[in-house]
Amino acid sequence: MDLLIGPTIGIVVIVIALVLISGLRVANEYERAVVFRLGRLRGARGPGLYWLIPLGVETQRKMDLRTVTVDMESQESITKDSVTVKVNAVVWLKIVDPVASVVKVANYYAASYQVALTSLRNIIGQHYLDEVLKERDKINGALQEVVDAATEPWGVKVEMVEMKDVEIPVQMQRAMAQEAQAQREKRARIIKAEAEQEAAQKLADASLIITKNPLALELRRMQMITEVGSEQNTTTIVLMPSEFVTMAESIGKAFKAKAE
Repeated sequence: MDLLIGPTIGIVVIVIALVLISGLRVANEYERAVVFRLGRLRGARGPGLYWLIPLGVETQRKMDLRTVTVDMESQESITKDSVTVKVNAVVWLKIVDPVASVVKVANYYAASYQVALTSLRNIIGQHYLDEVLKERDKINGALQEVVDAATEPWGVKVEMVEMKDVEIPVQMQRAMAQEAQAQREKRARIIKAEAEQEAAQKLADASLIITKNPLALELRRMQMITEVGSEQNTTTIVLMPSEFVTMAESIGKAFKAKAE
């Protein structure tokens, strides 16, 4: 009997050591283990090496603390001005409280996804189509606040929300294209009118200068004759000063009266 006691004790010691070693666990730097002892929460363990009571006394559920990307499928929503649009978005989630993400929600990923979907439809319904197209940053910020407030009790942080694509009906696209064309034509007409107004103002200023100094008109006539002569023209038109024309008319009338 004494010979059997020694090996038996050794076997028992080995078995106990193996059982104790089987309770060793390792969690990576980005992981946390939520531990339960006979169904009761015992807290979070990790990262690194930790020990659990073996034989099912303590169990664990590992949670990944890295950012998770949630790609939401395209959703049909109605804007505030009753336009049906299809919008899809991307949400970036991150677990900040692993205990709450296990205890307070069955599936934090699915729950966060559904909250983001419903919140996206609600936010789109509170804005006009022009706001959805032009103020995406504002809508993204509002959507992030709503989803983050809903997921905060679950220990989930919404880091960012971005709308990817906004699809609008074909008829609305045509109407927007016509509106853009009308705006471009409006700007072109305004620019042309401003140019004509500026040219008229310059001519008015030039006429004032010529009125104050009649020699300026003669200089302009001579300059024009020079410009015409420099070109290869067969005919040259010379403008006579108005004083010469008036004097010729007076002389003609004087001769006519003397002949009569």
